[in-house]
Amino acid sequence: MLSLAALTACASAPAPGASAAPAADANTYTWWDPYPQHDASSAWAKRVDTCGQQAGVTIKRTAYDTTALTNQALLAGQEGNAPDVILLDNPAVSTLADAGMLATMDEFGLDTARFDKNLIAAGELDGKTYGIPIGANTLALYYNKKILDAAGVDPASIKDWASLGAALKKVKAAGKKPITFAAIGTEEGSFQFLPWFWGAGGKLTELDSPQAAEALGLWNSWLKDGLAPNSVLSNSQNTTWEEFLTGEFGFAENGTWQINSAAKAGFPTGIVQIPAKDGGVAPTPTGGEFITVPVQKDAKRYTATKKIVECMTTPEGLVETGTTFAYYIPSTAEGQQAILAKEPSLKPWVEAVRSAKGRTSDNLGTKYPKISEALWTAVQKALSGSAAPADALKDAQAKAAQAVGG
Repeated sequence: MLSLAALTACASAPAPGASAAPAADANTYTWWDPYPQHDASSAWAKRVDTCGQQAGVTIKRTAYDTTALTNQALLAGQEGNAPDVILLDNPAVSTLADAGMLATMDEFGLDTARFDKNLIAAGELDGKTYGIPIGANTLALYYNKKILDAAGVDPASIKDWASLGAALKKVKAAGKKPITFAAIGTEEGSFQFLPWFWGAGGKLTELDSPQAAEALGLWNSWLKDGLAPNSVLSNSQNTTWEEFLTGEFGFAENGTWQINSAAKAGFPTGIVQIPAKDGGVAPTPTGGEFITVPVQKDAKRYTATKKIVECMTTPEGLVETGTTFAYYIPSTAEGQQAILAKEPSLKPWVEAVRSAKGRTSDNLGTKYPKISEALWTAVQKALSGSAAPADALKDAQAKAAQAVGG
């Protein structure tokens, strides 16, 4: 692998797919991230500025929404003016890596050994690592303690699908709505389905497996039995959460990003891990961004860029990012221990992140979005009643195979 010094030495001509250095002051470094909700006065913007100061440069930050950021990054790579640093939603890392836009962490001279393997896997493609997770979020089941107490449900009893089903039926018998989730026909629908899919033993390369059919059959049965509302077909994760905040639902599948909202709900809440079919914790998909380094024509810029990246990914830096976003779980064991020292209530979420899985893991890379679209389409067909779960998944596998060329 090339070292940082070697990258600098051989940078007289850009590699295929490489981009030229931004047309900016040599002391100004460009940074793109998907956080337009955090303006220049925010704690996040100040944190970015501080890392620039520590590197001895000024950072010019631009924020896009997640989808626009990936599109803008690809365009910048084509035009030869990619920024120095991009924070990418983890499934997008392989897209930019496949386009030849990103330096590998080995080439960049950063050791990734201290990062949790299951988290950094989302930034890997063909055995190479193209970024570092600045933190992670994932899914669990929030519950309304008031409803569960009245229904005689002990959250600790939920260990597998059978015990969860028994709990949902008790909630229904008590006159309340058992569970809500997001099955919308977008990536959010796939994201929420994956814990059940993986928890049954499903593989994204075999959408029509018996295990996949069991998972989709579970969700399908919940709608047929009145344990989940038909609104899940159009629910985003935000609208699912709004349903839960009405105080009428026993459970809602949602993410780490709702921690503060749950604390302010008009009823006591808690979380349980999403159970695997036969017991244990189901792998849940990781959300969160990776810090990546676009290839530059002037590789001398990497020296300061490396300092910026290192500043963002120290144990203290990961904790600061985690608390700034309320909450990202740090991507290293040391960082996780540090954030738990500050916020012990995050322990269930740390455990969830430790067992989570990247959507593009298993070297799916750029194949994942095509597989995911086939999967969420199958979920929509089954839950709407237009196809049986097994038939919907058989069609999904055929479409996914055609889309990825295999």
